[in-house]
Amino acid sequence: MNMVIRKKHIILASLVVGLGLAVYVNYQFAQVDNALTPTAALESDKNYGDAQLVDSNDPALAGVDGEAYFAEAKVTRQRSRDESVETLKNMLADAEIDPDLKAEMVLKATEISQSIETEGKIENLIKAKGFEDCMVYYDTEGVDVVVKTEGLEADQVAQMKDIILKETSIPAENISIVEIN
Repeated sequence: MNMVIRKKHIILASLVVGLGLAVYVNYQFAQVDNALTPTAALESDKNYGDAQLVDSNDPALAGVDGEAYFAEAKVTRQRSRDESVETLKNMLADAEIDPDLKAEMVLKATEISQSIETEGKIENLIKAKGFEDCMVYYDTEGVDVVVKTEGLEADQVAQMKDIILKETSIPAENISIVEIN
């Protein structure tokens, strides 16, 4: 009996020492480096919550005719949507598909439908603000807006940002606005 108690005490003591060692190691690795100062972030004049206005002098957009861009972009977007919908229809028509997978595909089709509706609504609201043409690319991670205009002002960008924030749950830092002449 005395031997059993000693073994338990030895095991308990080793567990306590092991726990103490683990706490010490965790404390050593979790210490914050004092080289990072939070005041450096406060001194920045950037506002990270604002929508991003992308320069229209981007080399990728250089020489792009606004009319041609919007016509091609709308056709390309519609083609890719049609392909996605057709693929989902074909998969749903398969009788041997698992019911859980079928429910997941119906959910995906609903998401595509809601995305199309949201893009159209945002485009129409932006056009109602006086812009000649507009394309919106919306997904769960961000919104990209391409606007045909001769120059964007801060209040116009703010109007577009407000429209997008009202219609979606996308954070402001994931909104990109590109201007095309």
